[in-house]
Amino acid sequence: MGTLLARNWWTLALRGAIAILFGIAVFLLPGISLAVLVALFGAFAIIGGVFALIAALRGRGAGAQGLILLLQGLVGILIGVFVFLQPVRAGVILVYLIAAWAIISGVFEILAAIALRKEIQNEWLLAAAGVASLLFGLLLTIRPVAGALAILWVIGAYAISFGIMLLILAFRLRNWHKEEPPTLL
Repeated sequence: MGTLLARNWWTLALRGAIAILFGIAVFLLPGISLAVLVALFGAFAIIGGVFALIAALRGRGAGAQGLILLLQGLVGILIGVFVFLQPVRAGVILVYLIAAWAIISGVFEILAAIALRKEIQNEWLLAAAGVASLLFGLLLTIRPVAGALAILWVIGAYAISFGIMLLILAFRLRNWHKEEPPTLL
């Protein structure tokens, strides 16, 4: 899976950059309407899902790791499509959609990090992104009626931190195949 992710490092970098831009938009526009937030989240979920699918499909034959990326991509796309097809319902259950998406993504990211632990160094960055996603999703599940501004700020902080972790991992993966293998001497 390390080779698969290293070849597709740019998809992680794009997902990270999109997450950071989404987070910055939330902070710069605190009065953002629920409809705009629903649309932004739908786009974020679809784009992230598409990039995960691209990485999975480009690495055909990657086994369980490719299946994890494929499932993560499909879940992201399905959630995003639902948001666009049912915006009123999505507005009502947006917090639960975000929580479910974050929990599912977090689990897949942690599983991918476990699978990578023998293949690359610093796989903990992916695990940390997964733990952040999982904790964020659980927090939203526990406190769904928190103030709209507080939720927006938590969403923004999560998106920025998640994006930074993905960017760091992406650029480490980009250089991974260029590194010299360790010598025995």
